Amino acid sequence: MRWPRRAGSRHAAGGKGCYLGSGFTAIIAEKPKAAEKIARALGGAVKCRLYGVPYWMIRRNGERIVVVSSAGHLFGVTTWKRGFPVYEYEWRPLWEYDKSASYLRKFYNTLKYILPRAARYVNACDYDIEGSLIGYMIIEAFGDTTRAWRMVFSSLSPAELRLSYRNLRPLDKEMVEAGKARHEMDWLWGINVSRALMQAVRRIAGKPIVLSAGRVQSPTLVEAVRRWREIKLAVPLPVFHLTVTLEKDGVVFRAYPHQWTPKTKMEAEEIARYLRSNPRMKITSTQKSTIKVRPPPAFNLGDLQAEAARLYKYSPLKTQKLAEDLYLDALISYPRTNSQKLPPTINYRSILDSLRRIGEYRILVDELLTETRGVLKPVQGRKDDPAHPAIYPTGEVPRGLDRDHARIYDLIVRRFLAAFSTAAVIDRTDVLMVDGEGRLYSTKGIVIIDEGWWRYYLFLKPKENRLPVLREDEIVDIIKVNYTTKWTAKKPALSRSSLLKWMEANEIGTEATRARIIEILFKRKYLESRKGATIVTDLGIMVADIIEELFPDLAKVELTRRFEQLIEKIRSRRYTRAFVIEETIKELNTLIEKYYEKLDSVERRLAIALGVLEPAVKCVICGREAVTREPVPLCKHHNDALHRIKANLPTIMERMGVDEDRALKLLASRRSDAGQWVVEVSRLLTETNP
Repeated sequence: MRWPRRAGSRHAAGGKGCYLGSGFTAIIAEKPKAAEKIARALGGAVKCRLYGVPYWMIRRNGERIVVVSSAGHLFGVTTWKRGFPVYEYEWRPLWEYDKSASYLRKFYNTLKYILPRAARYVNACDYDIEGSLIGYMIIEAFGDTTRAWRMVFSSLSPAELRLSYRNLRPLDKEMVEAGKARHEMDWLWGINVSRALMQAVRRIAGKPIVLSAGRVQSPTLVEAVRRWREIKLAVPLPVFHLTVTLEKDGVVFRAYPHQWTPKTKMEAEEIARYLRSNPRMKITSTQKSTIKVRPPPAFNLGDLQAEAARLYKYSPLKTQKLAEDLYLDALISYPRTNSQKLPPTINYRSILDSLRRIGEYRILVDELLTETRGVLKPVQGRKDDPAHPAIYPTGEVPRGLDRDHARIYDLIVRRFLAAFSTAAVIDRTDVLMVDGEGRLYSTKGIVIIDEGWWRYYLFLKPKENRLPVLREDEIVDIIKVNYTTKWTAKKPALSRSSLLKWMEANEIGTEATRARIIEILFKRKYLESRKGATIVTDLGIMVADIIEELFPDLAKVELTRRFEQLIEKIRSRRYTRAFVIEETIKELNTLIEKYYEKLDSVERRLAIALGVLEPAVKCVICGREAVTREPVPLCKHHNDALHRIKANLPTIMERMGVDEDRALKLLASRRSDAGQWVVEVSRLLTETNP
């Protein structure tokens, strides 16, 4: 390829000010938008283009600076080897072996032309493991890492960028080594386990089927399938909710059984009849307390994702992308952080003064400054991050945000303001009362005395419930009594948000990768969204079953967590990348040896699961392989459902006061409450026992 002699050639645009020459400082940003923010912050930038990629020329205090960018990772791990196990790999430009990354070629060519002419280099990619790796790999490929420095910043605000450039640091090689180790380790796990799964399927099915597995992806899928099975096997039980409506001094309020519930439908009906005939209750105790509710800390990424899912039903990845857009627009600090802490080095007063320019926050900022008298000490959360603080607004004025970006920005601003406020204060009144037969009931009143931080972050503000003045031994009139039968079952939550929380709790994946890993499960068709609900597909169940059969250790979080900890030890210089990769290969060798030992014994089951081999006896409900013939042939799923039904049927009969046949019919009708397999078996039993 012929390279242009100067950036002002036909490959470039921008005229005389775009002549590169040599001996300049090259600043490498992660994305073009970030490069533009850096260039504008340093001042006097002239925008140029090379191969259609923008870069910026700056003259600053006698120094010539070129700001250029990548578009994320430019290099990745690949191999020329077929089959498995495969432990030979190399780092290559992504566009050379991944067709979906062809857009990176122009960035590669631009960097390849510009960087060799530089006298020194500055990695200005995001300050995390991935950003450190992106910038380092680019400088290593086209420049000289011995003449390289690091810009460290948590926001793209002009003041912070200028400060960061004045205070360059040495390259963060420990983070680079940790990043290389994570990519190499994940590649080794992914390619070897995926190829092993596909080999097993090809051997059994006689045709290739593309499957994927991974160090973090696989235990997450297995957990999703575990939850899905529990949902399908849920057996709801009837619970009777009694509500008593009372009135005093024209104020209507409700009371409920205190630490008891009617055990049966008959008991609920009898109590309701009694209360209607004896419409009085006696107050036995009133207890008042003042409760202070501490403000929450500023958001980390996980908290923001959970809150956006709760309020707006956004997926974790959508929230992450929206927050990243706000960061690139210099509206918020770096969002991929685990920290719930705001350090004193941030100029909070300056941010608040800037937020006053945004109409909807002016009054809130004025109230906060009055409340705190200008003493700004944010509440600190428990979680920390060595690279970045909690997410905070920079004070830059947003312009033209769409609804989704505006919502995320509003959450971040309000949570930031709340962190400086005082505790909210509520008066709580707990009242106990008895009916004529001595049964205990309770009601609770809540009155907000001081809104405190709820003024700023209203999304967690409770509803008030004002009670009339109630005194011990006085009699209160009952005006209404009713009871409802609710069928409840313990179903684990299955959603993008709940899986993300599970990954966080089990310390697998990172803030930057968790949401994307969950989306991979959807992309691979292992999970699907239907009518707002997350479901596991038959393919997802099959892959999880194969992983648990052939790679049981990979299905457990302990193995994945251990390797996450090894990566962290690279960052703290306790381990080397070579040691971690060696440990990865040892673990993979052990798993692959066990894989070959198990393959023959599970081949028949896998063939049936893949639909290649007909089961000797089919489940009468779904056609899967039957594991039992009594009372009728049932697969493992429906047999498990049968056992759950048998275990819970006596409770349903007792509570509802019905015989077995009626209890089964009730269970079969609970499509919205009971698991699908439970409903199907219940219907089968009612049909075979008319």
